[in-house]
Amino acid sequence: MSPPDTGSVPRLGTSRSWAVIGILARHLWPKGEWGLRSRVIVAMVLLVLAKVTNVYVPLLYKQAVDALGTPAAQAVAAPIALILAYGVARVLAQAFGEVRDAVFAPVSQRAIRNLALEVFRHLHALALRFQLERQTGGLSRVIERGTQGMEFLIRFTTFNILPTLIEIILVGGILWALYDWRFTAVTLGVIAAYIAFSVTLSEWRIKFVRRMNDADTDANAKAIDSLLNYETVKYFGNEAHEARRFDVGRRRYETAAIRSSRTLSLLNVGQGSIIAAGLVAVMAMAGQGVVQGTMTLGDFVAVNAFLIQLYMPLNMLGFAYREIRSALVNMEKMFGLLDVEAEIADRPGAPELAVTGGEIVFDHVDFHYDKARPILHDVSFRVSPGATVAIVGSSGAGKSTVSRILFRFYDVASGSVKIDGQDIRDVQQASLRRAIGVVPQDTVLFNDTIYYNIAYGRPDASREEVEQAARVARIHDFIMTLPQGYEATVGERGLKLSGGEKQRVAIARTVLKNPRILLFDEATSALDTRTEQEIQRSLEDVSRGRTTVVIAHRLSTIINADEIIVLDRGRIAERGRHGDLLARDGLYADMWRRQQEAAAEAERKVEEPASLRAEGHLRVAE
Repeated sequence: MSPPDTGSVPRLGTSRSWAVIGILARHLWPKGEWGLRSRVIVAMVLLVLAKVTNVYVPLLYKQAVDALGTPAAQAVAAPIALILAYGVARVLAQAFGEVRDAVFAPVSQRAIRNLALEVFRHLHALALRFQLERQTGGLSRVIERGTQGMEFLIRFTTFNILPTLIEIILVGGILWALYDWRFTAVTLGVIAAYIAFSVTLSEWRIKFVRRMNDADTDANAKAIDSLLNYETVKYFGNEAHEARRFDVGRRRYETAAIRSSRTLSLLNVGQGSIIAAGLVAVMAMAGQGVVQGTMTLGDFVAVNAFLIQLYMPLNMLGFAYREIRSALVNMEKMFGLLDVEAEIADRPGAPELAVTGGEIVFDHVDFHYDKARPILHDVSFRVSPGATVAIVGSSGAGKSTVSRILFRFYDVASGSVKIDGQDIRDVQQASLRRAIGVVPQDTVLFNDTIYYNIAYGRPDASREEVEQAARVARIHDFIMTLPQGYEATVGERGLKLSGGEKQRVAIARTVLKNPRILLFDEATSALDTRTEQEIQRSLEDVSRGRTTVVIAHRLSTIINADEIIVLDRGRIAERGRHGDLLARDGLYADMWRRQQEAAAEAERKVEEPASLRAEGHLRVAE
């Protein structure tokens, strides 16, 4: 299964937009959360009260104007009372709205949090294949924009579009009841024209928003990738090259943003023209009514107030619609990630793995990442409880694939892998991974403290247990020499530590996890000989009494293994103990000779300059 490019999720149409809104509505009316549901009900009641009060304000305004127009207006308190009532009504309308926002805020924030958490958990549930093909920068941008889009959509849908629709209905009814059906017809006609124009032009503009988002995602992905590989950029002096790559995305964004801005100006002018035409038409009708004596001056003022009061949120509705469409595009991309099915999933009702001895059995395993490129062919071996089995072979022979299959990052194409007689496909993945501790070749640490990175093996461990794990990994003394001790930060991907120090942190983390099965995936191949020997002793201490699988490059590290399996092009070519394989003088013996010759050559090159220096000193003495 190939995951979608996070920078270019397939275009999702109107049906998908409604599906997104449906998902959002489900979180705004959470099942079983009666406290939050009651807040939704209260917020809706306050919303209606705010709009009813708001619509009544022009009527008070009308009555005040009419009262002031009477001959005895100065001698009567009614106009003053009406003016005060007008002011109180405006304050109440705003107060109802503010209280509504406060009541509804926990509902919207909980929905945003739960949806973001759902996407985050889903990403962690996806297979390694997806993680290897994704772009971290682009993916983080999609989630960031999607979360912001959710917040905007909730706020404007609930507190802009819905209130505006209620207000349109109320104003239309009042105009019809108090004056003439023509006022209602013209008002609703203008609103219909406004909405039709806004929707049509906004739908046309949405392609520019998508282009902007795609370009922004692409540029951000390249920027993150470049910064994560800062040292490589410097090694090859490719700062200008990286800047050009980044600028490609920013240039595309610039072009799309300019077109979006120009079309937005066109949309704003069109919307303003429609509203102005509606205002002129209705006010002309009201003016004619005043001249004919069918309407008072207060009616004229009230109609004007109604229309301005209605068209202001309607103008905001145009903005809201544009932004909601943009928000939906962002949310569609984020929710599109939820459509990526987990390649490796637990079977319904799968039990936890019950580890007794820790026996591992590969039984006639075939595997391929791609059908056109098979990796393992009929691989069978057994690791007895507490025993150590090493797997060696040339690059590309399938060694690391064995570890990925054992950890169930992938499922086998045929055959089976069992732990204590249980097929790992039939048990819960979480329980399988709890039972296995891994020390990888490339130890990547979190940009946090040393303590956090060790405690990651078991986050609920006590400080004493963390420090004891560090002692077993022989890194405690080094940590104590640091000014901040265990609170020292390791930097991005642990770059503040040396390779050996990172490996010891990884060992301590695995010790703290205390698994029954250990997997060392070329854990010392990237280290110098002295550091390798020191860490090898730590690994031997850790693996004592545990079932251990060692994926090895340097054969000198696995000479004491209970069995050595030699892979060649995905097949088991040889198997046995170190001495037996050397005596057989086959593939393993050839690998051993080549590594010994390489080690001797490296040692000779180190000693040669020393002897030359000594010879030079003798000649000077003569």
